[in-house]
Amino acid sequence: MRLGVLFSGGKDSVYACYRASKTEDVACLITVVSENEESYMFHTPNIDKCPMIAKAMGIPYLEWRTLGEKEAELDDLRYAIAHAISEYGIEGVVTGAIASVYQASRVQWICNDLGIWCFNPLWQIDQLEYLDMLLSDGFKVLISGVFAYPLDESWIGRQMDQGMLSELAALKAKYGINPSGEGGEIETMVVDGPSFKRRIKISSFDKDYKNHSGRMMIKDARLVEK
Repeated sequence: MRLGVLFSGGKDSVYACYRASKTEDVACLITVVSENEESYMFHTPNIDKCPMIAKAMGIPYLEWRTLGEKEAELDDLRYAIAHAISEYGIEGVVTGAIASVYQASRVQWICNDLGIWCFNPLWQIDQLEYLDMLLSDGFKVLISGVFAYPLDESWIGRQMDQGMLSELAALKAKYGINPSGEGGEIETMVVDGPSFKRRIKISSFDKDYKNHSGRMMIKDARLVEK
């Protein structure tokens, strides 16, 4: 089956793409770029790097824009998926949804309306086990944003490793955070992995952080051979 992947460049969409590609044909990556940084549906930190990540993965890329207004942004998502059906002949959509009923249910409604399959390969996965699989499979993941106490500025730009997984497990036990960031606590960017034909090298970045909320602002990044 030919599939389009709803794509943010973060770990969940990249890993969902990886898992889907093991049994199906991934025809394109679909990114909806929101002008609203507080979008209910769409990842926003470093979303402008998605074309570069798509090139690194060697998969055709489709970009659609939205104002990011709640519920109205779903119309823009529908248009993007409809365009992917027309342009790439997709028969289904892959999401990286893990626990967000809001996101998963709305994508499912759109797919039902368009008469295509909705595939959520990470749905209800144990979050710490998932992060361990992500690292074990060789994905290189950076923390591109933090949005909850007690995550501070020092987390921004860090590469995920087993030590970080232990820290996240401790924070889950103490504060109840979602270790994979499914509650919006963390955003990520993937720079390499087994599904990448080239890797992304980030030479410099700034941090924009205040009041337990901050983002990685990439200044220089390029594709390099592996």
